[in-house]
Amino acid sequence: MAKTLRILTWNINSVRLRQGLLKDVVDKLAPDVVCLQETKCPDDLFPLDLPKVLGMDHVLFRGMKGYNGVAVFSKTPMRRHEDTQDWVGKEDCRHLAVELDLPGGPLVIHNFYVPAGGDIPDTELNPKFAHKLDFVAAARDHFAKTPKLTRAVLVGDLNIAPLEHDVWSHKQLLKIVSHTPVETALLTEWQDTCWHDGLRHFVPADQKLYTWWSYRAKDWEAANKGRRLDHVWVTHDLKGALTRHEILKEARGWTQASDHVPVLVELAL
Repeated sequence: MAKTLRILTWNINSVRLRQGLLKDVVDKLAPDVVCLQETKCPDDLFPLDLPKVLGMDHVLFRGMKGYNGVAVFSKTPMRRHEDTQDWVGKEDCRHLAVELDLPGGPLVIHNFYVPAGGDIPDTELNPKFAHKLDFVAAARDHFAKTPKLTRAVLVGDLNIAPLEHDVWSHKQLLKIVSHTPVETALLTEWQDTCWHDGLRHFVPADQKLYTWWSYRAKDWEAANKGRRLDHVWVTHDLKGALTRHEILKEARGWTQASDHVPVLVELAL
């Protein structure tokens, strides 16, 4: 009988601030693996009691003070994978790769937090945007070296909504960072190296799909001006293993919510 593996990804926007919300998410969605981004927590202050609270015995993390940071919790033993990278020469804790030993063989999960890129989509005027494009191009080039990669999953806040219906208005957001043509082209090239879109596997490309709603909206739910910034990709050998997905939209309305919502994908391995 196939074993199911439930992988959750969430930009938590501070792991210490939202420990209670994380427990609520885990209780509601029952994941086997939790990948967090923007933990905003240096390693020496990471809440080491949290794995027990979540019912997960294993945790790996890379963090720094005040911003960025990634973490992975797992019910299954795991180890840091050698393919964990510091991209474009910056040690800014934006990537953690882990390897799980599963009945069908090892599975590697890449947890990414891609730079947001600031507000101005111009590399000369905005160094943050240049950094973002360099980061995505470097990731694309890295995975292009392994086009036949198997038994791998890539998740995280990739900070780009690549498709027309990944944003509330394609035309109005073409000059807005996260949906500019240069960004969407780069992300598509990265995905095309060896990955299959695990969310669009379930939701056709002509349907709206969001995972993020801005804090700036007075009533985020009524305005519904969302974007799909959070992604789950699987290698092509795992396409047939995808069994279900869930986007916990209600979490955006919780007290002290992150502006991103948890995303879950289930695989039958």
